Amino acid sequence: MKIVFAGGGTAGHINPALAIAGYVKLRQPDAEILYIGNKGGMEERLVAQAGYEFKSISIQGFSRKLTPAGIKKNIVTAKKAITASKEAKKILLEFQPDICVGTGGYVSGPVIRTAAKMGIPTVIHEQNAFPGVTTKMLSKLVDRVMLAVPSAKDYLKKNCKTVDTGNPVRGEILTAEKEASRKELGLDSRPVILSFGGSLGARIINESLADIIARSANDGKYQHIHAYGQYGKWFPDLLKEKGTDLEKATNLDIREYINNMPTCLAAADLVIARAGAITLSEIQAQGKPSILIPSPNVAENHQYHNAMALANKNAAVVIEESELTPERLTREIDKLASDSERLAEFTKNAKAMAITDATKRIYSVIIEVLSATKAKKK
Repeated sequence: MKIVFAGGGTAGHINPALAIAGYVKLRQPDAEILYIGNKGGMEERLVAQAGYEFKSISIQGFSRKLTPAGIKKNIVTAKKAITASKEAKKILLEFQPDICVGTGGYVSGPVIRTAAKMGIPTVIHEQNAFPGVTTKMLSKLVDRVMLAVPSAKDYLKKNCKTVDTGNPVRGEILTAEKEASRKELGLDSRPVILSFGGSLGARIINESLADIIARSANDGKYQHIHAYGQYGKWFPDLLKEKGTDLEKATNLDIREYINNMPTCLAAADLVIARAGAITLSEIQAQGKPSILIPSPNVAENHQYHNAMALANKNAAVVIEESELTPERLTREIDKLASDSERLAEFTKNAKAMAITDATKRIYSVIIEVLSATKAKKK
C-alpha cells in the first residue's frame, strides 16, 4: 500500500498523522508512506524525526482581518493556494498513492482536494469538537470524514459519510499507571496537581496559578507539577517574589516543559490545562478530573467546544479565559481537590468518553475505503 499523509501547522494536526502512519507500518511493514507538509513548517522537522519521506508545498492561511495588511496577505494566500495545488498534483503523480489521509491544517486543503479531483481515494480526520474550515471544505469531496468527537457531525452537511474514530493516543499514555508513576517521580500520598499551558506557555494560566503554587510551598497541601512554557521563563522569578524558594519546596516541580507527560499525567489527581484536542483525549484515556481553560486565540473557538464536550458529560470544570482570576482558579482547585466523590465522578465520566483504539479504527476505515474503491473498479 502507498499512502500519503497531509497535515500540519501544529502538533495537534501532525502527531495524529504520525500515530496513524506508525500503526499502518505495524500492520503493513512494506507500506510506502509519504508525508506532504508546508515548507518550513513544524511538520518538516517532526516527520524527519519519525523517519518518513517528506515532500513540501508552499501554503499559508487566510487572514480573518479585513485590514489593508489582512487583504494584502489574502491576495498572496490566494496565489499560493493555486501554486500549492499544482505542486501537490505533481507530487501525487510522481508517488501514485493508493489513498490520501488529511489530518487538518491549511496544508491538507490543496493536497486532499487535488487528490479527490484526481480520483484518488481520500479520508480526513478531524481532531476537534468543532470542525475547522479545512474539514468543512473537504468533507464534501472525501470518501470518509473521521471524527474524534461524535458531536462534530452536527456542524457538517448531513450527506457527509462520517465515522467516529476518536483521536490517536500515544501508547505510553494508555499503559502508564498511577502508583508506579508517583513512585518514579518521588511523590507521596498528598494530592498531585498537574498544570500546563502548552509548549509555549500561557501567560494568564501562569499568572493565575502563581498564588496557589506559592501557597503550596508554604503549607505543603498539594504536590504540584507545573510547566510554564517557552515564553514563561519569568515564572520562577514571580514565585520568588511571592516568597517561594523552589530549592526548598520539595513538593513543587516547576519546569519549562514536561517531556515525560505519560508519567506526570498518570501520577496526577487533577489536571489544569488548555483544551487542545490531543490533550483532552489523553486526559480521557487516563480518566483524569480536569479544570479546562480554553484558549480563545484559536480558529472557530474550537477549544471551547472541546472543553464543553467534557463539561456537558460532567467530566471537567471549564473556566473561560475572560473569567479567569487567581482567586477563581484557587477556589475551583480547592473545591474539587477536596471533593473525593466529585473527583471519582469526573474520573468515571472522562474514562467513559475515551476511545483508546483510535488508530485501529482509523486503519480499518482506510482499508474499508481502499476495498470499496477496488470493488468499484471491477
